[in-house]
Amino acid sequence: MSDDDEATQEVEENYYAFLNLPKNATSEQINAAYRKLSRIYHPDKHVDPNSKHKAETLFNRTKRAYEVLSDPHKRAIYDCVGEKGLKTDGWEIVHRTKTPAEIREEYENLARAQEERKLLQRTNPRGNITINVNATELFAPYDDDEIPKIEVSSMSISQSIEAPITLKDTVTMSGNLHSSNGTGSGNFLISGRRLINKGWLELDLGAGNGPMMGVKGSRNLSQKVFCNGGLSLNFRESGVVPAFVTTLAVQLDKHTIGYLTYNASAQSSMSTSIESQTEKHAWNTSLLIGVPHCYITASYTRKLIQYELKLKVAVKAGTFGFLTECGAEKKVSKYSSVVATVSVGRPTGVYLRLKLIRSNQTYVFPIHLSDEIVPAAIFYATIAPVIGWFLIKKTLIDPMNQERKSIEIKKTRKNNEQRLALKKEEARAAVELMMHTYERIVLEENDRQGLIILKAVYGAFEQDDENESKIDVTIPTQCLVNTSTLILYNSTKSELPGFYDPCIGEEKSLYIEYSYQNQQHSISIKDTEAIRLPLRE
Repeated sequence: MSDDDEATQEVEENYYAFLNLPKNATSEQINAAYRKLSRIYHPDKHVDPNSKHKAETLFNRTKRAYEVLSDPHKRAIYDCVGEKGLKTDGWEIVHRTKTPAEIREEYENLARAQEERKLLQRTNPRGNITINVNATELFAPYDDDEIPKIEVSSMSISQSIEAPITLKDTVTMSGNLHSSNGTGSGNFLISGRRLINKGWLELDLGAGNGPMMGVKGSRNLSQKVFCNGGLSLNFRESGVVPAFVTTLAVQLDKHTIGYLTYNASAQSSMSTSIESQTEKHAWNTSLLIGVPHCYITASYTRKLIQYELKLKVAVKAGTFGFLTECGAEKKVSKYSSVVATVSVGRPTGVYLRLKLIRSNQTYVFPIHLSDEIVPAAIFYATIAPVIGWFLIKKTLIDPMNQERKSIEIKKTRKNNEQRLALKKEEARAAVELMMHTYERIVLEENDRQGLIILKAVYGAFEQDDENESKIDVTIPTQCLVNTSTLILYNSTKSELPGFYDPCIGEEKSLYIEYSYQNQQHSISIKDTEAIRLPLRE
């Protein structure tokens, strides 16, 4: 692993979390948080030499957080690049000569330039392999005495590579090979695209079934309307075959777009469609009138974000017959997904389509199970992928993901081993120094029947090891209470005074049992979740 990779796993100071402040904290809030912690950690408030030494460490951290967040220039640098930005040579000169807004703008420009450099270095290869499998003999054998044949009826391979020339110009090279029943074909295409005002323009040159040339373009007509179109000429032995297609799109509302498309070619058509996309739902409906077929389609997709799963149903009917589909797409890792779709219709019969998406590579396996609508084929097309998925998930995917996560956690812990040991000792010292404040707040809250923290535990509650994965934070949580109110913001709780991370890399929660107006309550929140207690009913 490179030094850069290791640096990404180092844990940095979170000044906002330490002072228990939101990212948009005002100067008054910053001053108040500093004064509150200073009353606990200032060395002059402790007589015992051991306590005074512990207080110096925590007060220096408090003072450092205050110095950064109370200085608009340092805060701007910290917000942009974190603690490491304050240690970088050159920022000292920058923040003396620029306003905080100019610092943020400069950082955004630097980040944008870095992204542009990455763009120029990226070729963005994309590939697709489709293998059509004929398994119709499984459910309609020609001879009962023979083993049913399963054969590959056709195969196609496509690949494309993008080559950014400038920030506005991109060249794309793509090719396709197709083989079916012992015969093959292929084509090659090179395209040059330029971004222009409110759109783009593209020129295409290719060869396959004769030379081909074309031009495409797109333009925004307004904020809610855009159009695109293309004209191509295919030079064949029989003559020149022209094709023209154009689409007008209108943004109907925040999530919905309507399209009107006209296609003039050997199979001319006119179609209109409406599609809508939200965080949890997607639907599409379209009507096509053309030669030789006319049809109407509708589809609906339900997105189960918490399970990284999409469920889809679709119907299609027209002069060719009808088709119904149902399928699921499951994300198995950061860059990989699997898709299974069952199609039933006439005259196509029953199909099972399996798809594996791995980064920019796609592998598709359409399996033709039956020419007719056979219940047995539908049953196995539906059940087999489900059983196969659970077997693969339990035997391969889950163990691989668990091993990968374990390796990442070990690397992160190793990179932060010394710092975490210091944080643990610092948290223990903070709790010792909080005892007087803790006792005072408890007495005050008891007198007003206010907010009393009976128990607070922080860590990974799914782990079995009670000692290693969770810590008691009752005292530091009570010390965060101010006039019967506890406010925690949406940042990691491990940086709060008296807290530390007992299980770095694991998902953590904060469990609180509290009493308010002599009524007991309990709540569990995620590590970066904001909360205000007592809860208002």
